[in-house]
Amino acid sequence: MTLRREAFLDHVRERGEYETVQEAERAARVVLALLGAHLVGEVRAQLAARLPDEFALILLNPLQSAEPLPPERFVRATAAWIEGATEHTATWDVSAVLSTVADTADDDLMGQILLQLPAGYDLLFGRPQPT
Repeated sequence: MTLRREAFLDHVRERGEYETVQEAERAARVVLALLGAHLVGEVRAQLAARLPDEFALILLNPLQSAEPLPPERFVRATAAWIEGATEHTATWDVSAVLSTVADTADDDLMGQILLQLPAGYDLLFGRPQPT
């Protein structure tokens, strides 16, 4: 299921408790650009197909990453890209966006996404995996 842009941003705004849609959009752009650097191939394409076009393009044309970032460094990288963000607020941003992304993916796709990411991302997506 592909969400419309407004619906996607409304979900991010609600989860992130942002005052404006612009704040939700800023978080979505940064988090998806960083996430796109960690996903490859068909998995990235399948996820992009479920996102609004504007955000799909961001996921498909990501920021570059020399290596997959562990969750803590992913949060720090997010904080570095969002003006005025701290690690605490960036954790909030990441969770708001990634939990919305997780809602667009079925269990199979989420499983494939998590296989491409370092351990611990399941919590950022709001989908804790059994240990």
